[in-house]
Amino acid sequence: MSEDTRPVILVVDDTPDNLKLMSGLLKDLYRVKIANNGEKALAIAASDTPPDLILLDIMMPEMDGHEVCRRLKANRATHDIPVVFLTAKAEMEDEERGLKLGAVDYITKPISPPIVLARVETQLKLKASADFLRDKAQYLEAEVARRTREVSAIQDVTILAMASLAETRDSDTGNHIRRTQYYVKALALRLKDHPRFATYLDEARIEMLFKSAPLHDIGKVGIPDRILLKPGRFEPHEFEIMKTHTTLGRDAIAHAEQSLGTPVDFLAMAKEIAYGHQEKWDGSGYPCGIGGDDIPISARLMAVADVYDALISRRVYKEGMPHAKAVQIIREGGGSHFDPDMVEAFLALEDEFVAIAARFADSDGDMERKKDYLDQAAGSGK
Repeated sequence: MSEDTRPVILVVDDTPDNLKLMSGLLKDLYRVKIANNGEKALAIAASDTPPDLILLDIMMPEMDGHEVCRRLKANRATHDIPVVFLTAKAEMEDEERGLKLGAVDYITKPISPPIVLARVETQLKLKASADFLRDKAQYLEAEVARRTREVSAIQDVTILAMASLAETRDSDTGNHIRRTQYYVKALALRLKDHPRFATYLDEARIEMLFKSAPLHDIGKVGIPDRILLKPGRFEPHEFEIMKTHTTLGRDAIAHAEQSLGTPVDFLAMAKEIAYGHQEKWDGSGYPCGIGGDDIPISARLMAVADVYDALISRRVYKEGMPHAKAVQIIREGGGSHFDPDMVEAFLALEDEFVAIAARFADSDGDMERKKDYLDQAAGSGK
């Protein structure tokens, strides 16, 4: 073993003769550093080249070995350096105290050189094994984090691809899924401290809302083109078919869950949104005609986001509505179409909704039109 790679032993003792004795015993096998007081020992231990093992005397002036050990173990940078007490204090309670402070061994003076060398070798081997396991654990933790990020990224891309499949069948909807995704997140963040929603809208659920929101209209894949792409209002029988996209969406996501063979939180939320985002607060929506708090919170959030975006977006059968008019409709729908507290949150977030609409505009012309909304909002006295 070359000298540069030999383990480093720090000997801490206030007696020069003891330092000389230990240095002479260890120098042929190890690199030896010495410290004649506790402060110097702590500085060496916390340096850029910390020792692999510390042999520590207890009876020293100013700072005794017990205090040095306590500080070593309290410092994250030095916590894992093994400490062996080397002392004339031979009572059982002295040894017990030292081990409770975190020392790995206790050798009494006068020393037996073979015993010291054997115990030092043993502790260095144990430290090498511990370091290997710790490094391995850190590597595995980093690898798990990397792969989790990778899986999450693949998941996000897959979700958007699935959602886009529904949207691309309707050439007018463009960036609708992205806009509604960010609208929902903005509303959730605004309401996370509201007494009615605080227990539900924690950080994890808000992230799930953001992830699952793009699947709200996935059921449109099952709607015939003659209805989905019709350039005008639906006949009553056509609307009944269009309404089935909520059930189709829920069932498609449920089928995906069954294929995975395990429940997935964001897919459970995606089912709620797909199935319930057309329900209304007063019970006049579809597919179930439920109302009030019976409608899942996730679906109620999407209802506000979806309607606002539908109002301001251009379709083959209509122009996009001005922001101020869309706001008026949402406001008037509080307590009938929408959860009134969510409408209040929407009204407080007008500027943010405008910014999202501009950020994910469907075309350059649409971008200019949506940016004008902010001017309109400012001009209305907001």
